[in-house]
Amino acid sequence: MRWRVVIPAVVVAGLIVLLGYGLTRQPTILPSALIDKPAPVFNLPTLASADKRVDSNVLKGHVTLVNVWASWCVACREENDLVTEISQRTGVPVLGINYKDKRRDAKHWLARFGNPFAVVGFDQSGQVGIDWGVAAVPESFVVDRQGIIRYKVVGPITRQKMNKVLIPKLERLQQAS
Repeated sequence: MRWRVVIPAVVVAGLIVLLGYGLTRQPTILPSALIDKPAPVFNLPTLASADKRVDSNVLKGHVTLVNVWASWCVACREENDLVTEISQRTGVPVLGINYKDKRRDAKHWLARFGNPFAVVGFDQSGQVGIDWGVAAVPESFVVDRQGIIRYKVVGPITRQKMNKVLIPKLERLQQAS
């Protein structure tokens, strides 16, 4: 009879502990297996022209912010001005990867909301986004001079994250030899 009370009590206590632990987690922080590893190799047509290509070599030799976005993404619109501001304030080029979009829609979106990108790769199939571990757009990656991913932002960049995390990280990487 005693076990009929103890076992359910232990199970309930365990569930309470797990629930409590889950509530302390930050769901916007997704660990990335790519942090401190080379950026995935890619070779994409540019958004501007299907005849021109952009590949992973563009990430070597300078610090880069890689921003994965789409014209159908509402949060991408929210962060677009901040992506422009980051590039202007730091001098860091931004590589855009247009994810699972239509070329015409993406071009129209950039014409309407502004183009913060040095170049945009057109990832219509989404394969490059998958290789980068993109769960949903927008996502951004800080890549150092050697092409190593040093930081990942899941979701839209906020002003607070831009000022407290992204710009300091980009500036530190730029100052490193």
